[in-house]
Amino acid sequence: MPHSSDMAVVGPPASKTPPIRSAATAGANASRCVENVVLGETLCRTWYPSFYPEELVPPETDRLHVCQWCFKYARELEPYLAHRRICDSKHDPPGEKIYAKAPYSVHEVDGEQNKIFAQNLSLFAKLFLDNKSVFFDVFGFKYYLLMHDATATDPYQHPVGFFSKEKMSWDNNNLACILVFPPWQRKGLGKVLMGVSYELSKREGRIGGPEKPLSELGRKSYLRFWQARVACEVLRTRNKSSLDVKELASRCSMVVDDVVAALKEMGVCEVRKKNDGLSISKSKVREWSTTIGIDITPPVDEECFATPWFQDDSET
Repeated sequence: MPHSSDMAVVGPPASKTPPIRSAATAGANASRCVENVVLGETLCRTWYPSFYPEELVPPETDRLHVCQWCFKYARELEPYLAHRRICDSKHDPPGEKIYAKAPYSVHEVDGEQNKIFAQNLSLFAKLFLDNKSVFFDVFGFKYYLLMHDATATDPYQHPVGFFSKEKMSWDNNNLACILVFPPWQRKGLGKVLMGVSYELSKREGRIGGPEKPLSELGRKSYLRFWQARVACEVLRTRNKSSLDVKELASRCSMVVDDVVAALKEMGVCEVRKKNDGLSISKSKVREWSTTIGIDITPPVDEECFATPWFQDDSET
């Protein structure tokens, strides 16, 4: 997958100034070729076609400006800059803050209550996702935005990535799609989003996992995450030299198949004589962790979730 180019936007305002448009105006025939996208003040080369409406974003568009706070878009620089000055989302991000640990926080956004935002986010995400298929029918999804806190040089917090999740998944999927925006990739933020998705499963009392099939890159990322999650749980278990796979899956809120995939990759499974089952050797996990040198520290802090948010309905 190609790398992005981080460049400041320069150049005079365009002579024509069409208004900022939202996904609500999108038709069935969509532009599938945007060469570059400017997110905030960063220019990124796109990786895949998206479905922006052709009447607003014609084919072979060289550069599309996208608001870093609400993801509304414009081809011309002048209306884009005008929108940035008045964008409500830079002062009040959508959704409810459910997690906060400096310098990041996570906001839960309901696609039904924030239709335009969710549609625009989905269109932008498609520029960097090969297999994303939901753009306009966002009512059945929640979106979890990873926000970077305001700094001395940037007084507004802004999204740096997200994952989406079906409100009702018959397969107990805890994640539909995930993306860390190109300027913030390779900083370990993907595992933060994955960690939040599993913490949600845990607090909902469900065993879950990402929607499958996974892309090749997605599988590699998840295997690393699953390995660290499994190793952490095994090594902090006291008074046991080995663990049963089903028991471990329950403790990790993970699907058994995902636990087995991680364990096989780690090479720490042992076949039990009784029931021909698998068990996990604690000593082998410790040896694996030392040899690989992987960081098994949980990527999210359980204490940093908003308490009122995750209370069960029966308790309120």
